[in-house]
Amino acid sequence: MGEREERAARMALACVAEAGDLRLRDALRVAEAPEVWHAVRTSTTDDAWTRRAAQLDLGAVVAAGHRHGLRFLIPSDPDWPTGLADLDHSEPVQRWGGMPVGLWVRGRACLAELTASAVAIVGCRASTAYGDRIASDLGAGLAATGTTVVSGGAFGIDAAAHRGALAEGGPTIAVMAGGLDDYYPKGNTAMLGQVAEHGLVVSETPPGVAPSRRRFLTRNRLIAGLSAGVVVVEGTARSGARNTVSWATSCLRLVMAVPGPVSNSTSYLPHLLVRDREAELVTGLEDVREAIAPMGQDLLTRATQPRLLDELDADQAAVYEALPSRGSRSTGEIALESGVHLRVALVALEELRARGLAAALPDGGWRLGVVQDRPVRSAQQQGRR
Repeated sequence: MGEREERAARMALACVAEAGDLRLRDALRVAEAPEVWHAVRTSTTDDAWTRRAAQLDLGAVVAAGHRHGLRFLIPSDPDWPTGLADLDHSEPVQRWGGMPVGLWVRGRACLAELTASAVAIVGCRASTAYGDRIASDLGAGLAATGTTVVSGGAFGIDAAAHRGALAEGGPTIAVMAGGLDDYYPKGNTAMLGQVAEHGLVVSETPPGVAPSRRRFLTRNRLIAGLSAGVVVVEGTARSGARNTVSWATSCLRLVMAVPGPVSNSTSYLPHLLVRDREAELVTGLEDVREAIAPMGQDLLTRATQPRLLDELDADQAAVYEALPSRGSRSTGEIALESGVHLRVALVALEELRARGLAAALPDGGWRLGVVQDRPVRSAQQQGRR
């Protein structure tokens, strides 16, 4: 069996079988893709597969892929993520499951390399400003440390996570429920174009096929399978993120949840998952990194990671401690409070201002700056901006 025949057969099967169809998974367990496709094409059974096979113009599908700059990946390709194999051995969710027969991707990056270290961020479309900020910060922080952000390209939490990663230059992956010739939702077309430029846009649905409720649910298994863990930022009682959690649990991926205000309906799902011990509570980037790292590894990193205040000398630290959080203090008052000479206080204040740790006020006084203590960005991380 040649690679070309295998690719064509898998593409054809992806066009006639719905994503996540367990019948296709079972067929590919006992026969090669060309044999399965031949059986479908020559079958006298009147079902959806044979009817679609009779009408399929595979050449037109290939041409559409080329026209829109798409690649079709199959499991034998070097770009294929090995983690997707877990979907073949996991429990079905709502009678669906299995590894995708193939994937259409847009972008130049290698899918296997991007998913070697990847975290999914999911949540509701009708997100709050709080949820958007959390998702964006997590996306930016993960991307800055070289971890790929995976999400579904939708409005709300998905878009915030992608945009956070893009603000750091990527990497990020958007997994879509429809063909990649026409992005959905259209309001995110520009953002998804940036995702393709800095990462990848992925779908197991052929070009020309629109999203559907089922396709949104089955694509969620890819979001889970492509990631080491899934972070739920916000979700209502009927949020689709619950389905992604089910897939993550089924294929043994870590589930994490960010708490929110108890009065918000969008906090329902994260709080439920934590209460029922289906998810680990996380409050920020370092919690997520620690959760997905091999046991103990990230704890050591966190303990030794330099922070802004760690880089201050003794005089600068004393002056910083003397800065008020409200109102202002004169240079003389700060010098007296910190116990340093006036000239030393002036030099220290200018240095703190340059780092964003101190702010000069119009009345000539000083107070704490907007920037607080945080991890120091490495030169490599800053180069990604």
